[in-house]
Amino acid sequence: MSKNNNHTVMSKQKSTDALNYHSEGRPGKIEVIPTKPYRTQRDLSLAYSPGVAEPCLEIEKNPEDAYRYTGKGNLVAVISNGTAVLGLGDIGALAGKPVMEGKGLLFKIFSDIDVFDIEVDATDVDKFIETVKAIAPTFGGINLEDIKAPECFEIEERLKAELDIPVMHDDQHGTAIISAAGLLNALELGNKKIEDVKVVVNGAGAAAVSCTKLYISLGVKPENVVMCDSRGVINAKRTDLNEQKKQFITNRDLNTLAEAVVGCDVFLGLSVGGAMSKEMVASMAPNPVVFALANPDPEIDYDEAMEVRDDIVVATGRSDYPNQINNVLGFPYIFRGALDVRATAINEEMKIASVHAIAELAKEPVPESVHAAYDEANITFGKHYIIPKAMDPRLVSRVAVAVAKAAVDSGVARKTDMDWDAYAEELKMRLGTENELLRTIFNKAKKAPKRVVFPEANNFNILKAAQIALHEGIAKPILLGNNENIQRLVEENDLDLEGAEIIDIRSEAERARRTRYADVLCAKLGRKGLVHKEAVEKMFDRNYFAATMVEVGEADAFISGYATRYFETLNIAEKVIGKEKGMKTLVGMNIVMTKKGPLFFADTTVNSEPTSESLIDTTLITARAVKKFNQEPVMAMLSYSNFGAVKKGSPKRVHKAIESLHTNHPELAVDGEMLLNFAMDKNLRDANFPFNKLKGKDVNTLIFPNLSSGNIAYKLMQDLGDSENIGPIILGTAKPFHVVPMGCTVRELINMTAIAVVDAQEEK
Repeated sequence: MSKNNNHTVMSKQKSTDALNYHSEGRPGKIEVIPTKPYRTQRDLSLAYSPGVAEPCLEIEKNPEDAYRYTGKGNLVAVISNGTAVLGLGDIGALAGKPVMEGKGLLFKIFSDIDVFDIEVDATDVDKFIETVKAIAPTFGGINLEDIKAPECFEIEERLKAELDIPVMHDDQHGTAIISAAGLLNALELGNKKIEDVKVVVNGAGAAAVSCTKLYISLGVKPENVVMCDSRGVINAKRTDLNEQKKQFITNRDLNTLAEAVVGCDVFLGLSVGGAMSKEMVASMAPNPVVFALANPDPEIDYDEAMEVRDDIVVATGRSDYPNQINNVLGFPYIFRGALDVRATAINEEMKIASVHAIAELAKEPVPESVHAAYDEANITFGKHYIIPKAMDPRLVSRVAVAVAKAAVDSGVARKTDMDWDAYAEELKMRLGTENELLRTIFNKAKKAPKRVVFPEANNFNILKAAQIALHEGIAKPILLGNNENIQRLVEENDLDLEGAEIIDIRSEAERARRTRYADVLCAKLGRKGLVHKEAVEKMFDRNYFAATMVEVGEADAFISGYATRYFETLNIAEKVIGKEKGMKTLVGMNIVMTKKGPLFFADTTVNSEPTSESLIDTTLITARAVKKFNQEPVMAMLSYSNFGAVKKGSPKRVHKAIESLHTNHPELAVDGEMLLNFAMDKNLRDANFPFNKLKGKDVNTLIFPNLSSGNIAYKLMQDLGDSENIGPIILGTAKPFHVVPMGCTVRELINMTAIAVVDAQEEK
């Protein structure tokens, strides 16, 4: 979706998906959850009457104590009147609510800030301001959103002047801050000084005005700025200008955008797609900078601009091109820093500090997790990388700290006794890495989608997952099933599977392939008692057929289990595809996504009563898998006793495995046997067993002593915990295959599809 007047029209199917996303389960995208115990009468008496009176009285005596006793210090209001919603225009306050909830979701996942979205049914400026002022005591900050110009300028300025908490209209300042960071770096690459460059701005709305003002604060000379609106250059001849536009009147004899860009150094587009031509790009000064930020269609296509000249730096608002100017690089972290020092405002100094923090981060070596997330081997500062990637985990600590420091230095912070190093570390730990992990998997899959065969395509959930995988560019689905049944399900549910391959394995058209696959199966299993006639019959079984497709290289991975028994399907796949060379057993691993980050559970689905040797294999292959997900494995081998207290049964087997691992693999962070509470509480573990080899570390990988405990544990987390499960992921296969739980959700199928594609990429 875009924030200009070119609303992105979704396909019918994607529109349905979007509506289902918002409506299925609990409607909406955000919720309020308790942060204190509440299950006993004592809890409730402290939470409400009579205990709640005590903090009320303290706040009455000292209003600053609201930050101590309430959630005010971590609560932002996302407020809109719905007059400029995305590219939809003035659709009203209520219709804009999904967008405001979405903004709240971004605040939470990127900076752990809680949000109440407030939709105010008031287009009158005075009434809107009065409403916001009346509710302001609730919040630590206010993010104004999707309010049309020119009213948004007055609303923000008045609220900033009349309230003692941070207020920011992100539509204006978010784009300004991120694009300014990109501009500094682009000019550095072109060896240009900001005070010398000539800037042309196409568009005169809230974002364009804010960008231009911030560029001037950074050093652009006002006389070097030419701004254009839909009627041409804003010059002294114009008589139709409002007060905001009059600030940018140029005295130069220019009337059109084409005239204005001749010889200019920087083009900033916040207007409409196609507004800039190749000829205009060619007419710019050497080493030009083109920020074509209209969405979804830039003022000039990225590839077209790059074709015109090789000395150009181009940025857009799109994620499928380099140098995306994305507001999510700024607003979550700016408010994070402002809240944490209890700032009374977001001032110019704080905005400029965020600009420099973002710009400097792009010059530093990129973490491996970012390389993996975008499937790029070597992201380095240059014309294709002038701005950090949205999934860079360093943003929260760098930008928030810079903003907080600027608030303290400029005198708008109430809290000034900050240990900056400790604060930076706290920010790094605050969010965990679960969101990063999932985004990394999906982004890698999209970079090189592989052929994934689904042998259970007579089921709606499978077809739905295949459709999503196809449309999102995650995979190239191959669907096995009766063609008539599949087409009926497609028509009944209005699915779109154009581009997916459908194979009816029982049809006469597949006779030759069945015979060929039977030959392959016979060659593989003939000495295990399989005769050719039996192999031919097995090719009417879609799981055998799918596994053989992968084995012969006509598919890259297969996913089954939705409608078949787990171990039956696993047995077929293991027979046909087999284990990785050197592996004695397969291993099932689940990823449990928690608020503190991902936890890796193994073995959860394969080995019922593992020996010490198989526990060693499980630990080694799980460690390798965890690293594949860009996590450093810190592993606890679990049992019902601690460190040799019980010398029989599973504790004895685990103890023996640990001795071997410590001797032969001292580089691994692994210890045990230990109880779960000691594994998860490093303080408890270190205090009682100071000799442990995980000292001071948070465990992220749990190795279970048997299948029952591992399987029960992950399912319990899935059903009762506030977590999401990914898996089971089969480790140790010769080629990628995964067996999903019977009747799993479409989301689980999509997650496993993405993982299967990443497996296939690495296998290739």
